[in-house]
Amino acid sequence: MTREIKKPWIETPLVRSTNLSKAAGCNVFLKLENTQPSGSFKSRGIGHYMVDKLTTLRQQRNDPSVKAHFYSSSGANAGLACIYGANVFECRTTIVTPLSTSAFLVAKLKQAGAVEVIQYGNTWPEADEYLRNTVMMRPGTTDEARIYVPPFDAPEIWQGNAGIMHEIVRQLGEAISHYSMNTATTTTTTTTTNGKTAAEHAPNIDAVVCSVGGGSLFCGLMQAIEELQMKDRTQVITVEADGVDSLAQSVAKRERITLSRIGSLATSLGARRVAQRAFEYGLEKHVRTVVLSDAEAIRACRRFADEEHYLVELACSVCPALCYNGKLAELIPGFNENTMVVIVVCGGSNISFEMMGKYLATLG
Repeated sequence: MTREIKKPWIETPLVRSTNLSKAAGCNVFLKLENTQPSGSFKSRGIGHYMVDKLTTLRQQRNDPSVKAHFYSSSGANAGLACIYGANVFECRTTIVTPLSTSAFLVAKLKQAGAVEVIQYGNTWPEADEYLRNTVMMRPGTTDEARIYVPPFDAPEIWQGNAGIMHEIVRQLGEAISHYSMNTATTTTTTTTTNGKTAAEHAPNIDAVVCSVGGGSLFCGLMQAIEELQMKDRTQVITVEADGVDSLAQSVAKRERITLSRIGSLATSLGARRVAQRAFEYGLEKHVRTVVLSDAEAIRACRRFADEEHYLVELACSVCPALCYNGKLAELIPGFNENTMVVIVVCGGSNISFEMMGKYLATLG
């Protein structure tokens, strides 16, 4: 019998933000993925991928105690999620990052528990190729399977991130009751893992806001919205920073483009090319793509920390920035004070008060 594998992610809170609701002129709820064990939503998708691969490995070997060595080429949040997941499984992790990865993040990777952190290459593709073709090919112990963990482009990762939307639907009714809010209730039909159909009663969600890097969070939300049959009433608003807007540019040109360079301080959004599935989702009629400046992200980062008491990366703060700059009202048809918006606070570990101070200094 296969031993049950612990999940390296948690169910996160859904709360209403009084400050953001006032700024936006509607009801704004926050899905606090920044409270995941690794500090970002990556714990879900990466964690789900790792559980899937480890489960398959143990079934193939008919050994519930077999260990794996996980390998990741992300020096940011995906790498941290990989390490935290491996720690839960009592397995080892090796990380290869580009030479451009900051000493701040390298230290975080080591502190989190990676057995080896290697810096190689000038770009992520170079680091990734070195990881897969050189590091993972090195001689090692015969009883330790090697599992590669991609940062965003895998269906198992999207499936894990789909859980965010399922939780939102399940939590929103109770969350609203805490704030004495009146809202219409609709019925959505979902299929559970055992194939049975279940009806879920949930308030209307007019829009879900998420940031996009490689697209794994976006893909997961879109997948869940399809599963919950919410496409006709829920708009998905994707937010990128200028200079790392590969999805917005791809949607505008109706072809998946590759950025020539990363031109933003929001480096966690710095996938030069989004996943093919993210591009396809971006073309759907209930999706709006938005690009904001680094300056807007920086100001939102500071205000979000002041008012909500969460310090998040610029890659995350671009989402509440839509409330602060008044653009949210322009993006949602029929926008009014009763409009329901959920912002996925994706979090991120590449931030400190010192870094935020330096960002603010760039504004003059």
